[in-house]
Amino acid sequence: MITNDIPEFLSNLPPLCPIIGLDLGEKTIGVAVSDTYRSVATPLETVRRKKFSVDAARLKVLITDRAIGGVVLGLPRNMDGSEGSRCQSTRAFARNFSMLWNGPITFWDERLSTVAAEKALLEADTTRKRRAEVIDHVAAGYILQGLLDRLAAVTRQV
Repeated sequence: MITNDIPEFLSNLPPLCPIIGLDLGEKTIGVAVSDTYRSVATPLETVRRKKFSVDAARLKVLITDRAIGGVVLGLPRNMDGSEGSRCQSTRAFARNFSMLWNGPITFWDERLSTVAAEKALLEADTTRKRRAEVIDHVAAGYILQGLLDRLAAVTRQV
């Protein structure tokens, strides 16, 4: 199930299951996971992209091993909020992945997530080489944390 509606996504999540956040790039996929209470996002790894079937197989292993209940994909909107070719590619990835995994999938506006990740890594005095190694999964952590904060706000409203 793919939805843009956060309350609908929340209602389809199994209880006490973590969420996985993905930052889809052209060459890599940044991966972050939440705790079972869905309060903290933790950057996990960066997957080097090969082809969809190989990438999806790796993600399914992570989902199975960590008993993931839902997936959030960073949606790379343009700065004016419009959707370009990268958004279309992300939505196509979600459609294809939903044929392999039947859990809930949603999107989160990822504008400036990489900028925020880069800033945090610079503040942590991370070397240029190390920043290049971790930037994608740190950005995935920002995407996932944004969703987790929104889910917490939706839960408080109910």
